[in-house]
This record gives sequence, C-alpha cells and structure tokens, in this order.
Amino acid sequence: MIRTDELLLNVGPQHPSTHGVFRLIVKIDGETIIEATPVIGYLHRGTEKLAEDLMYTQIIPYTDRMDYVSAMLGNYAYVHAVETLMEIEVPERAEYLRVIAMELNRIASHLVWFGTYLLDLGAITPFLYAFREREKILQLLAELSGSRMTYSYMRIGGVKWDVPDEGWLGRLDAFLDAFSGALEEFHDLVTGNEIIQARLKGVGKYDAATAIAYGLTGVNLRSTGVNYDVRRAKPYSIYNRFAFHVPTREEGDLWARYCLRMEEMEQSRRIVKQAVAQFPSGGDIVAKLPKVLRAPAGEVYTSVESTRGELGVYIRSEGGPKPYRVHFRRPSFVNLQILPRLLVGEHIANMVAIIGGIDVIMGEVDA
Repeated sequence: MIRTDELLLNVGPQHPSTHGVFRLIVKIDGETIIEATPVIGYLHRGTEKLAEDLMYTQIIPYTDRMDYVSAMLGNYAYVHAVETLMEIEVPERAEYLRVIAMELNRIASHLVWFGTYLLDLGAITPFLYAFREREKILQLLAELSGSRMTYSYMRIGGVKWDVPDEGWLGRLDAFLDAFSGALEEFHDLVTGNEIIQARLKGVGKYDAATAIAYGLTGVNLRSTGVNYDVRRAKPYSIYNRFAFHVPTREEGDLWARYCLRMEEMEQSRRIVKQAVAQFPSGGDIVAKLPKVLRAPAGEVYTSVESTRGELGVYIRSEGGPKPYRVHFRRPSFVNLQILPRLLVGEHIANMVAIIGGIDVIMGEVDA
C-alpha cells in the first residue's frame, strides 16, 4: 500500500478555473480530495444594503453587477417585483422587447459557459467558436440598449428604448436562423467527442432528493429529472404565449448538465423566433408613471427563471420613494452550497470540471 501525506491546497481566489474571485481550500490525500471549503466574499459590494438608501428607479443599475453575464435577467427580476408591488401594467410591446432581450442574453450567457468550460477541460477551439456567436448577440443587444454587458435596459413599467431601426428585427431573425447551424457545429465539435463524454459522464453526480434538499434550481435541478422552470411553474411576462420545451435529464451528472445547457440555447432561440414573429406593430414601450415612484406599504416576493436558476426578489415597503428592505435570492449562491459534497472523495483531476459544471457567477454569489 502506498503511503501519502495530506496536503492543503489553495485554489484561487484569483484562478481562471474558479470562474470569478473565488477561493477553494482543498485537503488532498494523494490524488483524492478529503475536504473542501469554499471561501466567498471577495466581491461583496453590499447591494441589498445600498438599495435601502436609493429610490426604486436608482436600484436598476446595481442588478447589472450581480449576474453580469446575463444582466438583462437581473434587470427584469427587480423591475418585475416593483411592478407587482405597485400593480403597474406593462405595455405589450415592452413585454415583447423584454422577452427578446432576456432570451438573447440567456443564450449569450450559456455561450460563455460553454466556451470557458471547454477551456477548463483543455479544449481551446470551442471557446473561439462560442465567442464568435456571442459577439453577434452582444452587437444586437448593444444596438438595442446602448451597452454590451451592463445594460440597465429595463425600466419600471417597460424598457428604456424601442428597436433602434426598422431593420433590427430582420437582423435578429437572420441571426436566429444562422444560430441553428452554429449549434450543430458545436455538437459536431464537442458533444460527440468521446474524450469529453469520458470526462463528464458519471462525475459530480447527485439525485433529485439531494438537489431539492440543497435548494438547487435551474439546470442543476433539472439534470436530476425534476421538471421545474419558473417560466412554466409560475408564468410571468408573456411566456405563456410561446411554445417551448423545458428539457430535463435523469443522470444528475456533469454530462446531463452539459447537454441541458446546450438544449436550453435552442429553446431560447425558439422563444425569440416566436417573439419576432408576434412582435406588435405599434404601442408604448413604457407605462405612464410619475417621475418619483412611491410604493404602497407592504411586501412582495417574485421570482424568474434566470440563466442559473430561480432568481427571487423580496421587497418590503413602508411607503415612500425608497424600499425599506430588498433581498435577492441568488441562484449562484444557493447552487454553490453543494460543491463540498460533490468534491469530497473525488480525484483532484475532476475538481475543475465539477466547479465549472455548477456554473456560478461570483458577482451573484457575493452581491
């Protein structure tokens, strides 16, 4: 029997495979992880506390800085909660623009995950292909919102800008048609690769009961066979107007989570395609509201299906132009809890694959 010494290994907080400013302290015995301790907080900015001293409209830019890879969804989650609290009716044209923006951003976020995850596993080429497609989406979103990543596009009661010109929807539709071919290219390049399958199948595995016990949502939950998507379970905006499939798998491993994110890009493409076809020919893009919004006393909790799972927003108002309390249920923070359980007993070679398979954004973990 080979005798080995225990070794304490620091991964991060500045390490490319941690996908953000994240520190992981692992104790290894030979090649086996026997203890794993995540250390978070390096990116904490006190967003929730800051919100207590800001007017409702001033909080929107702070939501861009949480999940900065899919900021449109953070924008929407917050304004949706305020609109629910104040009983604001959003114009139809604005709802279509919101759905288009959110689902495009979901695709862009999954492309970042796909490219960087394959880099984690040692493949360089998929990163270049993924960012080629992401750049096309960012260009469309920049034309719509004026920004490439931190959009602040949503407004309480609607959106900031209408479509930039008459040809924008046509350019968007052309991209959606071409993106089907890009997805096939990704599958030919990566999904059928037996090396990738060998790295992911059976690794980082857990069952549905464990996922529910840890409060996992999004792909991390649906990979265990639980069909839960907020867009279906608690419909919001105009998602009930679109035909789309909520993919699930039963394996509960890294391979299942990879396959689901690839399929979710196709489903988001379907939603945007339908939204373009149904897009209203006219109408307002924002509700007529007073310049200073004053919420009635009360509290509200709403949630949306963000790229990484259920993103919830709790607001308590005591009347006036500022909230008394704002809290975000951040899926990256919740999903990260399962990491130590997945790592203990695993080989050190699988550590990076397991971290990336959860798909966390540290801006959302720390908020």
